[in-house]
Amino acid sequence: MTLPDGTRRQMLLAAAAATLPQVARADTWPTRPVRFIIPFAAGGPVEVPARFLAERMTQTLGQPVLVETRPGAGGALGIQAVLQANDGHTLLFTTSSVVILPALKRDPGYDPQRDLMPISQISDAPMALVARADWPVRDLQDFLRQAKAQPGHFSFASSGAGSTTHLAGELLKVRAGIDILHVPYRGAGQAVNALYAGDTDLLVTGLIETLRHVREGRLRAIAVTSATRSPVLPDVPSIAELVPDYEISIWYGMFAPHGTPPEVIDRVARELAPQRTGTRLAEQMAASGATLLLDGPAPLAARVAREVPRWKALVASAGITVE
Repeated sequence: MTLPDGTRRQMLLAAAAATLPQVARADTWPTRPVRFIIPFAAGGPVEVPARFLAERMTQTLGQPVLVETRPGAGGALGIQAVLQANDGHTLLFTTSSVVILPALKRDPGYDPQRDLMPISQISDAPMALVARADWPVRDLQDFLRQAKAQPGHFSFASSGAGSTTHLAGELLKVRAGIDILHVPYRGAGQAVNALYAGDTDLLVTGLIETLRHVREGRLRAIAVTSATRSPVLPDVPSIAELVPDYEISIWYGMFAPHGTPPEVIDRVARELAPQRTGTRLAEQMAASGATLLLDGPAPLAARVAREVPRWKALVASAGITVE
């Protein structure tokens, strides 16, 4: 039987609509549980905001919001899991490593600007350059002076080769014109223990992880990596005060796979924004020296566009290899 053209066209449109993901209608989204995938091992600091926001969004969306950790390949496995799902209900909750990994690996399996759609920055926190409390070098100015006079004499630890803490040290070497040895460890905990043991002179690490040690007097903060001083350590200088054009932080962000409807991106961003102030998470972040952002897609898109070439240039100039 031959169908009239109008009827045939309607049937084709209906068949096409049936194959579209349920997420395509943003007014009915979500139609099932939403997942935040963290591409790192369980127990890391990125889980704190992820679980808080998942709990709040569960209350407002009417669907469970689940947090899953998918570690492996420096974060690449978790990112690829989000891209493969591409169902509008699986979102990436990650760190600034998302823009660093493409500088370190020839093929990390994704392109942050092509394959990921920014939803929102979550938070931003400086790192700290710390030493043992009894380290004889007095302050940042004294350290830079001695490091220039004695190339290769000092060493710094990081939480791993290619980590943000590693790149913070390499950026200091480039900007300050000093030669200090990088000693990578498997995580911040091992790096802190090595510093206590005297196996390294300095440690670059997240302020969140070391603030308690500094306040208890067991470690001494030499400087912070933000452009200005941190409100939680107002007497500690920023590296930028002595080293021009130095700034680096650890930030968290949320992304969706390319092709996710813009209306869904906007919906998630609107769900996040009210948590920026007056919440337990905002208080926790401020107390640890971090800033809760939740400022929508545009600032995160600008940050990715700015940082991807920055880290590629630094990795190339410093000759960093992790493969």
